[in-house]
Amino acid sequence: MDNDVPQTNQDILEAQASENDTASTDPTTDTVASAATSASTVDSDITDSSDAAIDLSATGANTTDAARTTDDADDDREYHRVDDFFDVFHWANEIDEVKNNVSVELFLFNKNYTPFRVRYSDALTASVKAMFMQEATGYIIKEADKGLECREYEKSDGEDKVIYRTKLTNVGRAETLIHLIEHEYRNIDSWNDHVDEFKKVKGIIAKFSYPGADGETKVFYIAKALSPSSALKGGSSWELNGESFEPFSAEVALKMPDDNQVAIIDGTVVIFNQSKFENLFQYDYKSQAIADEKAKEITDKYKLSFAEGLTLNTLLQDKKPLIKKLQALDIAEEMPQDKLVDYADDMQLELMTDDDGSIIIMDDKDLTMFVNLLSEDYFISPVNGRRYEIKSKKLLSEPTGEPPRG
Repeated sequence: MDNDVPQTNQDILEAQASENDTASTDPTTDTVASAATSASTVDSDITDSSDAAIDLSATGANTTDAARTTDDADDDREYHRVDDFFDVFHWANEIDEVKNNVSVELFLFNKNYTPFRVRYSDALTASVKAMFMQEATGYIIKEADKGLECREYEKSDGEDKVIYRTKLTNVGRAETLIHLIEHEYRNIDSWNDHVDEFKKVKGIIAKFSYPGADGETKVFYIAKALSPSSALKGGSSWELNGESFEPFSAEVALKMPDDNQVAIIDGTVVIFNQSKFENLFQYDYKSQAIADEKAKEITDKYKLSFAEGLTLNTLLQDKKPLIKKLQALDIAEEMPQDKLVDYADDMQLELMTDDDGSIIIMDDKDLTMFVNLLSEDYFISPVNGRRYEIKSKKLLSEPTGEPPRG
């Protein structure tokens, strides 16, 4: 896991609050472009959408200034409507019917899941809608007649002709990103102020807005992973114009991924590409399921006291080394609490207990120590008397025969 990525949803929100306090952008002076083109424009303007590129330095001229889709009245609107019976096929048909009345905003986001507003030229309006929205809805509509199914992500894995869905609340980093776009819009910086940070970019997310049947503005998102290696930088790139090379005119040019990856609709995450989804939002359900199971076993056997706002489940989130270590343990067979505390005292470790005898877990460091004690990863050398933490160990087989110097 990237060390830049906050470990919990709360960490991410606090990181964003810290960053947002340093800069605030007036949305009236730097709004994102809106797209609403006719069907003939969409169908005729695109000859090869896979080669479309966004000039990330074009933040001034040839842009369409549109009213924000998230206004003051929307600040109080709760976005997360989780529907266990979300029908992705109905959604795709609905969007296909209103595609000419859909407006689009683009945001880049980095490895800390901080979003940045980015404009795009009018000439890319049709391409943006086609590559993000129509590619996804078209695939669903076309493949529905060929047996395409939508199944729960947590209960499926790698089947053919299947797309997956999960609740947005299950995917902490995606939920945080949507929260920032929906509720912290005024504090989102323009990408124009962060062009030199492209190597930290994680992905791009398009926010689509359209009028619902009841007059309410409806919203959905399409997200795609970006690789900094796919970018062309002005200082080291040339343009081939006809038969001659010319200086590269943009600071950065980007070839957009043309595959379907992730959609977020009304509190549901629709997953077209499982591996890219997991990488984009660092979501590993299976590891977390193991962590949750082990957390229950531990809290059933041991008395633990956590710092306010923390639980064992949240502390284990994304801690793959600790989860792997716990997976190898049979918690029911491990030493009881009194022996574990004595073991910590013998190793002269700072394992604290409260007046009730509960082991105090204040942070990741305390949790790591506790798991290492369960795994018996501390050792005093009988040769030199020094204490060691064992990073890796292999259990020896039982000896046979007489010792060599018996």
